[in-house]
Amino acid sequence: MTNTELSMPSQEHNHSIRVYYEDTDAGGIVYYANYLKFFERGRTEWLREMGINQAFFLEQQLGFVVRKVEMDNLASAKLDDVLNVHSTIVTLKRASLVFQQEIKSQHQQLLCTAKVKIACVDFKANKPCAIPESILGAFKRVS
Repeated sequence: MTNTELSMPSQEHNHSIRVYYEDTDAGGIVYYANYLKFFERGRTEWLREMGINQAFFLEQQLGFVVRKVEMDNLASAKLDDVLNVHSTIVTLKRASLVFQQEIKSQHQQLLCTAKVKIACVDFKANKPCAIPESILGAFKRVS
């Protein structure tokens, strides 16, 4: 798929992740900061499924950076658990968007929620910029 051909996105996205030893503390419980990695993987896989090639935009010195995170840890995941990262876009602006995300256990227990604000940045100028039209259109279809 070319960088201008984006697939029809769904209104929400789910991504499964298994908890590995490296994700846990000495007691086999997921270390809190690793939920941020899991949320990142969920967002990245959604972009990939939409046909958005982040490497292409990095070559043009454009990228998405996390500007703000509000995270609530509700329960613990453990070694070998299979988690589901659920993502939706709740706000879409010209240069930023906000994802609402949650992680549930394989038993559908809500473990962690996050509201993540992402900004599009021009790395050459080191400042926010408009989201490219090809990506913005894909986001509009799912928000």
